[in-house]
This record gives sequence, structure tokens and C-alpha cells, in this order.
Amino acid sequence: MTVSAAGLPGLPPLLRPLTTLYLDLHRHPELSGEEERTAARFADWLESAGYETTRGIGGHGVAGVLRRGTGPTVVLRAELDALPVRESTGLPYASEGPAAHACGHDLHLAAAAGAASLLAGAGPGAWRGTLVVVGQPAEETLEGARAMLADGLYERVGRPDAVLAQHAAPLPAGMVAHGYGPMTAGSVTFRVVVHGRGGHAGAPHLTVDPVVTAAHVVTRLQTVVAREAAPSEQVAVTVGSLRAGERANVVPDRAELGITVRAAGEAALTRAAEAVERIVRAECAASGCPREPEIVRTGASPVTHPDPATTAAVRAAHTARLGAERVAMWPPSLATEDFGLFGDAGRHVHGARGVRLAYWMLGVIGPAAWAAAPGEGAAGKLAALPANHAPDFAPDVRTALPAGVDALAAAALACLAPGADGTGGGDGARRAGADGARSPAT
Repeated sequence: MTVSAAGLPGLPPLLRPLTTLYLDLHRHPELSGEEERTAARFADWLESAGYETTRGIGGHGVAGVLRRGTGPTVVLRAELDALPVRESTGLPYASEGPAAHACGHDLHLAAAAGAASLLAGAGPGAWRGTLVVVGQPAEETLEGARAMLADGLYERVGRPDAVLAQHAAPLPAGMVAHGYGPMTAGSVTFRVVVHGRGGHAGAPHLTVDPVVTAAHVVTRLQTVVAREAAPSEQVAVTVGSLRAGERANVVPDRAELGITVRAAGEAALTRAAEAVERIVRAECAASGCPREPEIVRTGASPVTHPDPATTAAVRAAHTARLGAERVAMWPPSLATEDFGLFGDAGRHVHGARGVRLAYWMLGVIGPAAWAAAPGEGAAGKLAALPANHAPDFAPDVRTALPAGVDALAAAALACLAPGADGTGGGDGARRAGADGARSPAT
């Protein structure tokens, strides 16, 4: 087996089994909370690579631990779950059921498995410390990180010094992109029930129509961003579902809405969420609803703030490993996820302070698809290409998977302690990262 300059085994011998793993995961997606098979496949891989593996953490969560002497504890995190989307890619290995890996979690898992094997196979001089590889359930419902942490993840594996993760994005495969501000937004999800008084469609004056009230709620919510958020703030309020009634000639007695609020800052998120509750109550009062509305916060996630020094170290490692032309910057996004809970935002759950986070985007669009996409420049092509959560979103596994493995392994070495011969990451990579942070953005 060949060994790279960084002391890692060569990737080519792993590519065939990793691709087989990826194709299997893609064919058999499992929804949030149901990831039993996916978790077993991932845990089996980690065990075969020599990791001490624990299953069933916070649901179907998996954690594999590899210890090599004294040094930092570094966690690599990937997600197990898929989306309730019917795939339309037409790929020969496409999922045929009502679920699909339309967000790239299968790629994240395969890349984490590959990085785990590379780092386990590295010589004794490559790194020191404790490496933890985590398969997290229920990311799409923003429940899994909290569940694993509440179930004692850090007590089981040790308090981490750094937690690292990457996410598939519609960028050219082989690229990575970092951000020094918020990487993903915070969010609050609501389930709202508006109570009316049902009756005959021909006697609307004897009813209190919850459909009309819900319609006014939907319309008024649009003013939260337009009139209650500063133009410089990134805020979005979305009514993703509205259900009421069964027949055209019956006024129903209730309407149910699903509402999501997202913002790139905690203060803006709090204001927008409070505005949603205020508007729902006010519209119900204006309609004379016979009961107060039910307003339940069904989910929440914090803003993801990567640690600047750790980001700089990882970015420098990616530049050295992948080449400067494949390392870009990423602007703040209103996509949301629960990764931030692994750091200080989840201190109320896990009790640890000062856990550093690094999070970057991984390009997944193959060269042919990128070249064929219409539009002028990168922005035009990004607007035309299938995005995450779309039924036709599909990473180019031949180019994206090797880059994902390399990116995650290089990032881990940047945060682990140098080996006995001085190779590996740790302090040297952090110094390089600090220098790199002063260079012009690529």
C-alpha cells in the first residue's frame, strides 16, 4: 500500500469498496429516526477498520473511537438519514421508494468511512490523540445531534477539542469552500393550529372560517422579513404546509400550518420567531376564533459558527492537500442544520465549553454536468443546477467521493497532534492556517 507525504495510506485501494458502500447507501435510504440498516453498515465499516464502536446512541447513532496516545480528541461527524423525496435522477442505482438521499448524506458517510480507514492505516508517526467518527441520525428533523449529546456522547468518547463536518454542495466536484462567518442559519419550526367554527358553506355567517384566518396569517407573515428585519439581516419565514378541510361545501373547524423561521443571527431569529407567534394570535383574535391557537415549537437549531483558528488550519490543510485552485470561500447561507449543537451552542445539553467547530462545503457536480449547465459564470450555473433536497440532486461519486475522503482526512490531521516524527497536523497546521488566513481569498 502506498503512503502519502502526510503519512496516510494511498486512497486508490479503498475506492472500490467505498464506492460499493456509497451505492448501497444510496439505493437504500432511510428516513430520520429509521436509520437502522444505514447505521449498521457504517458501524460495521468502522469496526472492520479497527475502531471501538458503540451503536444505538440517541437512537441509531454510531460512534467509533481510535486512540493513539496523548493528544487532542477530534470528532468527524456524518449524517445517516435521508429525505422524504422520490428520486428522479434516473441513475441505475437510484432509490425506488418514497425516500432519497437528496442532500448527500450518503456521500458524507462514505467519505467519513474512507477517512476513518486512511487515518487508521496511517503509520505511528502520522498523528497522536483520539479520533472519533460519528454517524448521526435524524439531522433532517434537527433532532439527532441533541439526542446523541443528551445520551452522553461526550461522556462515552471524551470531551472533543474539535468537531469537523463537511456538506455536499452544487459546486464543481473536487472543490471545498470555507466560511469565517455563520455557515448555516439558526431555525425555529412551528406547528400552528387555528381553531374556527365549522358549518355549511351556504351559511358562512354562522361559522368562523379557519381557512380565511390561516390565509391572513400566511399573507401577514410575509411582512416579518419585509418590515421587521433590517435589510442587512438574513431572515426567511416560510409556510411549508397548510391543511384544512376535506370538502368544498363544508367550512372546517380547524386549519393547521407548518412554519419555519431562519436567520443568520441569533437576535434576528428570536425577533422573527416572536413575530410569528404575535401575528398568529392577532389574526385569530381579529377573526373571532372561539379558541386560542395552538402554537408549538417542534424543532430548533442554532447558527453554526465555525471557530476561526480551526477553520484557518483546516483551510490551509485543504490548500496543501487539494491545491489552492480547489479551495474557495462560502458566504453565509439560510440552510440550517443541528451541527452547531456539538459546540458551545449545545453546552446546555452536553456540558462542555470551548469545543471548536470546523464546517465546510464539498463540491459534488461532475465536470460534464458543470460544463453543460447554462448560465454565465459560477452564479449562473449554480442557479441552473439541481440543488440539495431536489429530487434530481445527485453527486458525481467518481469525482466527489475521493475529494471528500481527502478533505476530511486532511482536516483531521490538521487538528490532531503531530506524530513522533513530527508529521501530521496539530500546531503546525494551525500556524499554517493563521498565515493562510491573511492571504487573499481564492
